[in-house]
Amino acid sequence: MYHFIQKLHSGWAYLALLLLLVAVVNAILGFTSKKEFTARDRKIALFALIGTHTQLLIGLILYFVSPLGKDSLGQMSNAALRLTSLEHPLINIIAIILITIGWSKHKKIINSEAKFKTFSIFYGIGLVLILSRIPWNLWF
Repeated sequence: MYHFIQKLHSGWAYLALLLLLVAVVNAILGFTSKKEFTARDRKIALFALIGTHTQLLIGLILYFVSPLGKDSLGQMSNAALRLTSLEHPLINIIAIILITIGWSKHKKIINSEAKFKTFSIFYGIGLVLILSRIPWNLWF
């Protein structure tokens, strides 16, 4: 079961990152071009939100079944174990919280420019945080 969840987590990460990147680029383009916020823009942001939340759920399951997860938590002197047991989960949870805040804030905003700005900021920071804590050596 562990290997299946690990492969699912790694594979879904590509989709989640792609959706998040598309949402950030769409928000930046919408903000800079001052276009009207449409249902298409909302769906792009929603798919990115769903993709990242699904990745979080898969990651949490993996964390508790993985030998590199909670069992390695006390080994802070080993950089690779610290990344997989503490830094990667913690920073990605913070990133997904920011993405969720961006989604929630946009619903209260009426102005299209402000909606795009909210998505650009919150989704953008979330994307940067996620990219900063990916264990790249395990991907390539």
